[in-house]
Amino acid sequence: MKNKKILLSLLGAFILLFSSGIYFKKAGEKKVISVGFFSGGNWDAPGDKSLEILDAAIEKFKAAHPDVEVKYESGILKKDYSEWLAGKFLVGCEPDVFLLTSEDFNFFASKKALLNLNAFIYQDKTFKKGDYYKAAFDFGKYGEINYALPYECMPTLMCVNKTLLEEFGIDFPSSDWSWADFHEICRRVSKDADRDGEIDRFGVCGYTWRDAVYSNGVMLFDDKGTKNYINNRGAVNAVNFVYAIYSLSGGHEVSEKDFDLGKVAFKPMKYSEYKTYKTYPWSLKKYTDFEWNCTTMPAGPDGENACELDALLMGISSRTKNKELAWEFLKTMTYDNEIQAKIFKYSKGVSPLK
Repeated sequence: MKNKKILLSLLGAFILLFSSGIYFKKAGEKKVISVGFFSGGNWDAPGDKSLEILDAAIEKFKAAHPDVEVKYESGILKKDYSEWLAGKFLVGCEPDVFLLTSEDFNFFASKKALLNLNAFIYQDKTFKKGDYYKAAFDFGKYGEINYALPYECMPTLMCVNKTLLEEFGIDFPSSDWSWADFHEICRRVSKDADRDGEIDRFGVCGYTWRDAVYSNGVMLFDDKGTKNYINNRGAVNAVNFVYAIYSLSGGHEVSEKDFDLGKVAFKPMKYSEYKTYKTYPWSLKKYTDFEWNCTTMPAGPDGENACELDALLMGISSRTKNKELAWEFLKTMTYDNEIQAKIFKYSKGVSPLK
């Protein structure tokens, strides 16, 4: 009986030591944050090295959190990313923090797949939403809730064929030009240059009613996204203005090819395209037969020189087990000035931070 008691005591001590050993092993293990990210950039522009930004962010985050490991799956292309991310959610192993295209955001937010960030945004004293451009920050809102932060954004500029304007003795438009200025220039350049009876010089291509709406002070939807204002006066005027602009072409459907051939004065252009084709060696591949540059979009009578904006977002899974760490990494990617500055070096977009 005495030997049995000794044996039980030894067994109990062994179990206690074994349990303690497991505890100390777990306590010493690193926590893991997983990240969903795709290669090649979001704006379909060559030369994008966005993974350089992610690697820099991971290095900076780990310096502040040496007990945390950050992992991501490399080699995912943008065209495959949405399906990859949805598949991860379906099997319950989605990343803690991940990129969200503007097209995917509403879907995941509506399915309650994204963590509500409002508590972090309004309680974190190191974070100020006013440091973002409002239009970019609002991309991450679904209803009244912030489910994502903007990581990168893409404005639209107006590309101007300077050579064609000079041919007609027209000055390059100022940054505060108006619809009236735009229409007048388009009217002056819409000519039959070779005198064969058909107009062969044109004002604009690719300019849409949305471009006109945004520059005429019109909000297409309310903040909740439940009511549209497409029939208000400003929107109707924008549509009528676009019709008037294209009526100057004499029935010819002006194409991007016409612009590439130097026959068109204006074409809206994403900043990513501007940045690509203004730099060597891509500058040798396009728009080499005429001199060109970009300016703001023309302002409508009820608006300003505003443009359509797109944004690439980052969110957190609603099922993450490391909410605070995920928030800190999200801030590193989207709010840290040093990391955000790298967007201008390695990506074709612009930072959403002022």
